[in-house]
Amino acid sequence: MAKLSFFCFIIFSLFISFSTAFNPEKPTDRRILVILDDASLKSSHSIFFNSLKSRGYDLDFKLSDDRKIALQRYGNYLYDGLVLFSPSVDSIGEGSLKLNDVLEFVDSGHDLIVAANANASDFIRNVASECGVDFEDDTSAMVIDHTSYSVSEIEGDHTLIASDHFIKSDVILGEEKIQAPLLFRGIAHSVNAASSLVLKVLSASPAAYSANPSSKLSSPPALTGTSISLVSVVQARNNARVLISGSLDMFSDRFLRSSVQKAGTSHTYEKSGNEQFLAEISKWIFHERGHLKAVNVRHHKVGETNEPSIYRINDDLEYFVEIYEWSGTSWEPYVADDVQLQFYMMSPYVLKTLSKDKRGLYHTSFKVPDIYGVFQFKIEYQRLGYTSLSLAKQIPVRPYKHNEYERFIPVAFPYYGASFSTMGAFFIFSVLYLYHK
Repeated sequence: MAKLSFFCFIIFSLFISFSTAFNPEKPTDRRILVILDDASLKSSHSIFFNSLKSRGYDLDFKLSDDRKIALQRYGNYLYDGLVLFSPSVDSIGEGSLKLNDVLEFVDSGHDLIVAANANASDFIRNVASECGVDFEDDTSAMVIDHTSYSVSEIEGDHTLIASDHFIKSDVILGEEKIQAPLLFRGIAHSVNAASSLVLKVLSASPAAYSANPSSKLSSPPALTGTSISLVSVVQARNNARVLISGSLDMFSDRFLRSSVQKAGTSHTYEKSGNEQFLAEISKWIFHERGHLKAVNVRHHKVGETNEPSIYRINDDLEYFVEIYEWSGTSWEPYVADDVQLQFYMMSPYVLKTLSKDKRGLYHTSFKVPDIYGVFQFKIEYQRLGYTSLSLAKQIPVRPYKHNEYERFIPVAFPYYGASFSTMGAFFIFSVLYLYHK
């Protein structure tokens, strides 16, 4: 009886694992693990959490000292996304969740949100560093800006930043422009110049710098101006997405509800742009927007419908592919002017921009090069904010067979004429020479 119960438990666990795994047909994350420093964060940051719940996410809240924290069971991941709101904890689950576990979670194609503050631990800093983001080394430093601060803090140390330096990308931040500045209080980070996968979504102003607000500067700050990133995102090569913020307060109800007036302006916004910003950026992070897929890749000779196993040099062929974008609920046709096809062997012999219709179908036609070998139909599509598409299909190209060459080609007509005229002249000469004196 005990063995049967254990067997049933294993089957049930596997069923739960598979049912919550990432589904490529519906790529939006659904089951998210939220790790908190303190249980009070669940209420103090409730607006952000409720916005996720209202969009259909299943949030599993756990405290950082919970020893039962696990991202996978029996080799299958239990969650689609991970939110780390535990900036000061050096060890999550008292060691049950290690740095490599978080990195493997991202490497397997899952998404991550990391929020830090002035008490950021080495664990959080190492997670960010592995993603191409480096937090300020000085643990007492915060972002200070004497020009782009919230007027409510005019008598303070100007660490409450009112920033509106957003990335210009509709796919990341939505088509509706964020009108009000964002409130930010936290630490600075820089983007690793060697990483091409990291984007600054919210930057500091040119007058900002990172320093200890309670002491005088004895040396120039390490991070200054627009090199300071307040919020950054990463889209890995496997299309996993990561959000890294230097402020946990940025997600709080107080910042989301607070009015804001940026220094140097007279206009006061009734509510900061934090709520709109977090809603839009979370849609992108959890694949409600900007996720592409390609289907029905096919090619054939012009005038035919069946896909051949081999082409001949100088054949006329057609290539088709359908590309769709996930809208959060369904797949919609993706329309763009920059999707290109390479006919590739060591280097591209043909490079064509694909024509499109309004239903997601892309196509082109071209003549096979006069070179035989093993070619590839290749699409490497990378566009800011969208998941990358990498398509490759191999096809051999052969030369003409011995009986496929043209017997008489127009360009050789002068030579044919010269040959026959020579024979005719020789015949006439022979007759005249033999029969006439």
